[in-house]
Amino acid sequence: MSKLRLAIIGAGPAGIYAADLILKAERDFEVSIDLFDHLPAPYGLVRYGVAPDHPRIKGIINALHEVLDRGDIRFFGNVRYGQDLDLEDLKRHYNAVIFATGAIKDAPLAIPGIDLDGSYGAADFVNWYDAHPDVARTWPLNAKEVAVIGNGNVALDVARMLAKRPDDLLVTDIPDHVYHGLRDSPVTDVHVFGRRGPAQVKFSPLELREALHIEGVQSIVYDEDFQYDQGSQDAIDSNNQIRVMVKTLEQLRANPQEPQDRRLHLHFFASPVEVIGQDGKVAGLTIEKTKLDGSGGVVATGETTSFPIQAIYRAVGYFGSPVDKIPFDAKSGVIPNQAGRVIGEDGKNLQGVYCTGWIKRGPVGLIGHTKADAIETIGNVLQDQDRWWQPELAGEDQIIKTLESRNIDFMDWAKWLKINSKEKAIGEALGRERMKLFDREEILKISKG
Repeated sequence: MSKLRLAIIGAGPAGIYAADLILKAERDFEVSIDLFDHLPAPYGLVRYGVAPDHPRIKGIINALHEVLDRGDIRFFGNVRYGQDLDLEDLKRHYNAVIFATGAIKDAPLAIPGIDLDGSYGAADFVNWYDAHPDVARTWPLNAKEVAVIGNGNVALDVARMLAKRPDDLLVTDIPDHVYHGLRDSPVTDVHVFGRRGPAQVKFSPLELREALHIEGVQSIVYDEDFQYDQGSQDAIDSNNQIRVMVKTLEQLRANPQEPQDRRLHLHFFASPVEVIGQDGKVAGLTIEKTKLDGSGGVVATGETTSFPIQAIYRAVGYFGSPVDKIPFDAKSGVIPNQAGRVIGEDGKNLQGVYCTGWIKRGPVGLIGHTKADAIETIGNVLQDQDRWWQPELAGEDQIIKTLESRNIDFMDWAKWLKINSKEKAIGEALGRERMKLFDREEILKISKG
């Protein structure tokens, strides 16, 4: 009977689901799994990529916690692949590796002025308000009028966090520096711009409802933005989510909200064409109106409008990052693969190397898609016994010896539980469920008791 020693790089949902599913899969050999992450905390974008006022995310974290808390998957946080360990190290210790490194950078938006001072990537802002250990403690919140480019859930998250009254976030896990930054923001108007119409948005109904019912914020839509063609009607008729969202937006259109000191504007059929600058800073945004082409797509009209804004956030998607010594498709932001088997430069599958999640298929889809991804990838790992590596240091304790010999201050599960308890204790003292720790050195110090 053979044994599979498997390394997984990335401890977000994709990596944890892959580990869990491979342990539950039918097989006639033993499996041991080590899960590595460059962060000292598990859970990836569920912890560091979702707005703190989303209570349902706690349910996902609780489920992931239960998987890691069983004790049959080892967690190694604060270990950087490509720096602390490389591919040759993995080959010496494991039979195979699955890369589940996700996508954490912003996709580019190629329009004039996008690099002006006051222009930001949404992912960077999300990292700030989610207290990512590797980002600055401050964020320049000095704009009264803000533009958010995009029609997906991240755009709504960013818009909601900018517009929301900061005191309403004091029930969440945000640390003081995030609260104080948002509290001191002079924002009055947040404009969300999308290229297409109400029947083509990529929001989820829940996200949309949350955005349109923020205490103390007036949500505004515009009559000219409600156009439908046959493609739109087909989408409304065939997709319940689209039908619900169009109904929600139409209800707001028919029943305008009472004026408030802060406003959230939703603009459709608005394609950004230029960020206007003044003295090197963002001073406005020019959009070109689009119109439906009959099949649900849009075409340009040539008609432009400019809005005074002092900050712009592009939320046009996430983008994957290259992985050390692994092929990378720089155009798509993914690792080239065939059903999770990584493809080398010669077009053949690389022995022992696999991928799953957003680094495999791009940053689309929800948690359910991540599970389906993992099932496909682990099926191929289990099939490929004759193509696994033959490690010379296959013992369970060998990787620990290697990390310790390099003075790598890794976070194991027992240490993480101390951090988990500390966050809950700090939060409890403030009447919250938890308060997120954000300083990497402090997290490592507390983990040692």
